[in-house]
Amino acid sequence: MQGTANKLTEGLNEAQAEAVVTLKGPMLVLAGAGTGKTRVVTFRIANLIRHGTNPDRILAVTFTNKAAGEMKERIGELIGGKQRRKPKRGEKPPPAPTVSTFHSHCVRILRQHAPALGYPAKFSIYDRGDQESLARSILRELRLPNAALSPNDMLFIISGWKNASIKPEQAVYEAATDKEHFAASAYRRYQQGLMLRGAMDFDDLLLQTENLFELRSDIRDEEADKFDHVLVDEYQDTNGSQYRITKHLTQKHRNFCVVGDDDQSIYAWRGADVTHILNFSKDWPDAKIVCLENNYRSTGEILAMANRLIGYNTTRHDKTLIASRPKGKRPRIQQHKDEIAEAQSVVRDIKMHIEGNHVQPKDIAILFRTNEQPRLFETELRKANVPYVMLGAQSFFDRREVRDLVSYLKWIEQPNDEVALRRIINTPPRGLGNKTIEILLGRAVKRGVPLWDIMNDPNETAELTGPAQRGIEDLQQLSKDVLHRSQNESLVAAMETLLSRTSFSTEVASRYDKPEEREARMASIGELTNAMGAFEDSNDNPDLTGFLGEIALSGREMGSEKDKLAKQNAVWLLTMHAAKGLEFPIVFMVGMEDGLLPHSRSVKSGNEDDIAEERRLCYVGITRAQETLTMSLALTRRKWGKPRPTIPSRFLYEIVGKADNPNKYRKKR
Repeated sequence: MQGTANKLTEGLNEAQAEAVVTLKGPMLVLAGAGTGKTRVVTFRIANLIRHGTNPDRILAVTFTNKAAGEMKERIGELIGGKQRRKPKRGEKPPPAPTVSTFHSHCVRILRQHAPALGYPAKFSIYDRGDQESLARSILRELRLPNAALSPNDMLFIISGWKNASIKPEQAVYEAATDKEHFAASAYRRYQQGLMLRGAMDFDDLLLQTENLFELRSDIRDEEADKFDHVLVDEYQDTNGSQYRITKHLTQKHRNFCVVGDDDQSIYAWRGADVTHILNFSKDWPDAKIVCLENNYRSTGEILAMANRLIGYNTTRHDKTLIASRPKGKRPRIQQHKDEIAEAQSVVRDIKMHIEGNHVQPKDIAILFRTNEQPRLFETELRKANVPYVMLGAQSFFDRREVRDLVSYLKWIEQPNDEVALRRIINTPPRGLGNKTIEILLGRAVKRGVPLWDIMNDPNETAELTGPAQRGIEDLQQLSKDVLHRSQNESLVAAMETLLSRTSFSTEVASRYDKPEEREARMASIGELTNAMGAFEDSNDNPDLTGFLGEIALSGREMGSEKDKLAKQNAVWLLTMHAAKGLEFPIVFMVGMEDGLLPHSRSVKSGNEDDIAEERRLCYVGITRAQETLTMSLALTRRKWGKPRPTIPSRFLYEIVGKADNPNKYRKKR
């Protein structure tokens, strides 16, 4: 056993090895940027298994499917998973750790126990488009004009409440502004609308799991008893629901390991609470704390700048990144007369790196604070004929044809999903026009039942036209046929039936005149079918519910998009938030001005916690750079067409140790 332990700590530094060999009790691993966190996590899980823990008694939770996938793969390699034969369909797989995102694990729990909350086990998971459709119908019912409360505002406010575990009946007491009071009125109807449609939104996956554990202690204990060890990665990003869910799952056995870095907590705007990692030793007084400080990513000069900056945050775990690489070039801070000159200078430097230093474009990143900033850089990169990619383009699942087909699948799986049904009810045309739909909806509202119930009631459809009745019969038979093939053959076979019976290729051809457009749209449909095939290959018991759940969750993260972009040899343009988890040899951080970084909202709030989060975001940006870092600002920037003077970011003065009087160091124009 000693030899095995030595093998698993081979090549690890002292702190990493300590985290890997500590196998019992609560433990906090403070993993600074670039300190080999993933290696520690996977080696520790492998070590638990080597020391006799059954693999299926281990739960590891993280925040993205990409991170979960990488963790599974690495653990498999460490415990010999590559040699294992993939089980045949229906065959029980060998025991393995449960490695999952928070949301995926909650879906797993809710699929089994959602009926205890009044939801069907096969509930739909609404994406943003589905949510907006429901929100619009609720605002119409409340007769609220868009100026008073838009669907987007309503969903943003409700999401904030859900992330704080605030329920509809509590929201009215939390509302402070007019918009929040309107949203509080809509919140209850929104939740009722979801339940009536047999659906949950993304935030519900956490909130309803938390509700389930609070309402049903027997279910909470049943879920907690499934595991002897729980590990949570990126613990600094947990919100209130995630914090309480993990506490419910770990209080009995207390084998709870969390890994994270309070200095990289940058998601407060979506509910993350840095105090969870700051107060871990208060929650678990006997917790062991291991600090990973050896950074294997960046040069010493870059880390010196990062350490100096983050030291200005007063509430943090005391740690310092230590460079394992040589000192390197000193980062540059450049001032430009305006934003155009800044973009031109950055692109000129990029061109020089590519042509003069033979740097690959994909090794260069331009990081910015807001989504409005990249426009000028795109213009200059095009002029210079430098290839670039921008993170955050339209998601594959947002394309019209893909949304149509996914809506068909959602409705077939969950017939009460009214949003999905209304999207496909007459696509392609089947005699169910707007007037017919209004009649059917009116009857559904009057009786308080789902639309599909009305469409299946002969008494309610007897007066409809012949084409409308045939259209309903067509949908009924289509649903049965697709569901039958998905359950008895394969998901790909079910998709073949759906495409054939709806004549979808003909529908696409009628929508688009240009052959290249038609070809691109059909390629998207083909890619969706490929996704179904890949899901079947990688899952032991694949079904339509699982596939729809996976794409609903994957559509919420950028992991797959990052992988796709990484294959292109092009300069990266991305926000500092999106850059977390990535690294580049050459990094440009642009727009280093008060009002951009720190953002104007944080500056105006006057709240030091808001500034601290912006400082952490700047720290994340700096620690993305491996070899070369350039920070730049414009001395004037246009607002509403007129050049306005800017104030250099306070973080620049903190970085160079001159934070006493920022204006003293401002260049004269």
